[in-house]
Amino acid sequence: MQPKKTLPIAKIRNRISQSLFLHSGTMRVLLCPDSFKGTLSAFEAAECIAEGIRDADLGIETIRLPVADGGEGTVQVLVSATGGQLREAHVTGPLGLPVVAIWGMLGDGTTAVIETASASGLSLVPEDKRNPRITTTFGTGELIRAALDAGAKRIIMGLGGSATNDGGAGMAEALGVKLLDRFGNGIGRGGAALAELDRIDISSCDTRLRETEIIAACDVDNVLTGPEGASAIYAPQKGALPEDVAVLDHALTIYAAILHRTFQVDFAAMKGTGAAGGLGAGLVAFCGAVLQRGADIVLDAIGFDEQLASVDAIVTGEGRVDGQMKYGKALRAITERAARRGLPVYAIAGSIDGPASAYCGAGGFTALLSLSGMGISRAHAESHAKSLLWKRARELAGMMTGSKDGS
Repeated sequence: MQPKKTLPIAKIRNRISQSLFLHSGTMRVLLCPDSFKGTLSAFEAAECIAEGIRDADLGIETIRLPVADGGEGTVQVLVSATGGQLREAHVTGPLGLPVVAIWGMLGDGTTAVIETASASGLSLVPEDKRNPRITTTFGTGELIRAALDAGAKRIIMGLGGSATNDGGAGMAEALGVKLLDRFGNGIGRGGAALAELDRIDISSCDTRLRETEIIAACDVDNVLTGPEGASAIYAPQKGALPEDVAVLDHALTIYAAILHRTFQVDFAAMKGTGAAGGLGAGLVAFCGAVLQRGADIVLDAIGFDEQLASVDAIVTGEGRVDGQMKYGKALRAITERAARRGLPVYAIAGSIDGPASAYCGAGGFTALLSLSGMGISRAHAESHAKSLLWKRARELAGMMTGSKDGS
């Protein structure tokens, strides 16, 4: 007698979703894409996917719930999901020039959400002026202060997309902390200036921070200094030359030692403190922040798990699927939570690093489609993202219900 063949997990999930559809007459699908960075916002992506599925005319009910992981789009996603309000503040940009930064107050009226990138982001610095030796997080501290002024008792901080490598020193100064050299004078702003630091005076630090819960969305495990630290791993992406990396790491090493002396805590060895050029360390040290996976913060805040209780499948997506998924990006968190409920997860990516099959199966996607590849260049996919996403969504509709082509 021949042994029974075991179906791949993707086929099992497909059969389950098909039987649900046939049994109830209506399949409910949760659409929760992240942004396709530089091309489509998470909201635009969700609308395109919904149109593609609707146009396939298969009687599928879609529920749109755009997501983020602490980077670009986090403020908009959380404000929209909770019925909150977008606000703006005039703050100091990464090069010291004024910028208008957007932040949000969530629907509860006491929780603020801030994106570091809005005040201290790489996108605010022209490419030929990117230099983490001088860029500052001062504006991020001003955003925190604006949220406190507005009555926030809880602040969610997104750490993605920073242009800085100052360990959150600029942020601390904006909140009243004094960073002094050996002569008792304030040091300059920027990562390199930390080499002049001799002591930290926290006596004038904003006392409201003691009564405020701050959660930092951190999707990396990097420590503050050394070969896996903020300077070595991320400073080159922000304009640092090899010689700059050495200067910045040395400066952060001095900073870490003085933080240790001031707070009696070894922040340099703490996972995640290297996030956003060491802003993770500054937030923990000066604001008492807790570092958490950004995707989990967002999914919890928008009620993702509650939505899973009433759907038959999930469709997600983002600009690129690659090895970074294992570090806690939104799509990884979605597949983990869906797996606990046995729900199939279909995904669409702008591009895929390697074969799509590598991301499918146990613990991953039921199916993964790409806007590029198969004769379509990435440039073409980016310029025709909406039409291609609509087309891929039609294909997924067919996969979910067993139709050959989604029509």
